[in-house]
Amino acid sequence: MESTSTALIVQALTKAIVEHRLQPGSKLAEQKLADHFGVSRTLVRQALLQLSQHQLIKLEPARGAFVAAPSVTEAKQVFAVRRMLETEMTRAFIRQVTPAKIRALREHVAQEKLAVESGDAPGRTELLGDFHVRMAELMGNDVLAQLLSQLIARCALITLMYQTSRAAEHSNEEHVDLVKALAARDEDRAVRLMNEHLLHVEENLTFDRKIPTNDISMALS
Repeated sequence: MESTSTALIVQALTKAIVEHRLQPGSKLAEQKLADHFGVSRTLVRQALLQLSQHQLIKLEPARGAFVAAPSVTEAKQVFAVRRMLETEMTRAFIRQVTPAKIRALREHVAQEKLAVESGDAPGRTELLGDFHVRMAELMGNDVLAQLLSQLIARCALITLMYQTSRAAEHSNEEHVDLVKALAARDEDRAVRLMNEHLLHVEENLTFDRKIPTNDISMALS
């Protein structure tokens, strides 16, 4: 039961960070979190420790837990790792592509488009990131899917602010083109498109910060 509670807290906080409802630098007060989730501070502490291992929060002695605020150098390194992983993932995906897998990706891309068009910023942020995890899941590679989930959570943090709707729209269009190349089993084009897509996302990084929200309940609602 306790491990379930801890997992739920980790999941809720990760989602709030990924969807930019909790900004970098926000303080995560243990008591506020315990009250919000209706659990003990011990369980909150366990969840915060897990999040710190995923590099999503920073634990500072005598000061507490804060949403991490990665440096520009770290941002570039995370994207470099993603390009290494995801260009190879694209090659592997093409070797085992099936109509069902392409259909699943097309459905995901259609959801992205709806979220972009409806101005659902948290939804589009999550869906645009999940596209990459979805590819790993469709390949049946749980380890890769888990690694990508963690990297993409860090990427969402790194962007620090919402993507502009234009940048989000552009990402969705690039996903559409990538799925076409995957469906055509055009390995060279698919790998090139994936690499360019990740470079474009990185180029759109902005390090202007919004004022962090310290209201845990508001961020998690």
